[in-house]
Amino acid sequence: MRIIAMIPARYASSRFPGKLMKPLGNKSVIRHTYDNTVATRLFDEVWVVTDSDIIYNEITGSGGNARMSAAPHESGSDRIAEAIAGMDIDVVVNVQGDEPFIDTQSLQQLIALFEDDTVEVGSIMRPIESEEQVKNPNCVKVVTDLHMNSLLFSRSVIPFLRNKSAATQYYEHVGIYAFKKDALLQFTQWPITPLEDAEKIECLRFLEHGIPLRMTISNFRGVGIDTPEDLKRAIELL
Repeated sequence: MRIIAMIPARYASSRFPGKLMKPLGNKSVIRHTYDNTVATRLFDEVWVVTDSDIIYNEITGSGGNARMSAAPHESGSDRIAEAIAGMDIDVVVNVQGDEPFIDTQSLQQLIALFEDDTVEVGSIMRPIESEEQVKNPNCVKVVTDLHMNSLLFSRSVIPFLRNKSAATQYYEHVGIYAFKKDALLQFTQWPITPLEDAEKIECLRFLEHGIPLRMTISNFRGVGIDTPEDLKRAIELL
């Protein structure tokens, strides 16, 4: 099975413009993400796919692999789908460009899901440890069946605890995905679906077309860089 990692990297950001090119130690954020993904040694190839000459030159100038998007895209999934359309691969892992601290074990677990031939899409969830997060609509919750297939993703509290004595663990969806090539290409051909539009959760499009995501549990907590304050936290962690 040929497995690659794709790192979608958009220069513009409404909350933190140019965040991927901000210095983190002696490298930019995107260079850390790329180099740390390569260092896992889990992938046949690692690529950055971007709409920015600045990011493209940052990666290729240090000997890395990068591709320019031929068209503007609304999501990282669309950007990746364009990049892999002509590539000879089986599975692509979407690594978030603004999460420079890569957890090898989590990615190993994600890739291992595809040892089951029935899996089309895989993703990661982690236990939620506070009631505040459970109620926070910015924290996307996920519930699964007994075989770890996703049943629903929502910004609402799921499951609702009508039986207060039930032993219940809540899980947060971590936005790291792995796709079989054909599943991702098909996904980008479908229009936005009703639940996806209502919740603004992209992966609901798969569920609304009858394709569950096989989930794996990770306790890793990295630092996603969405604001200048996040960058300060990342510098401290580094």
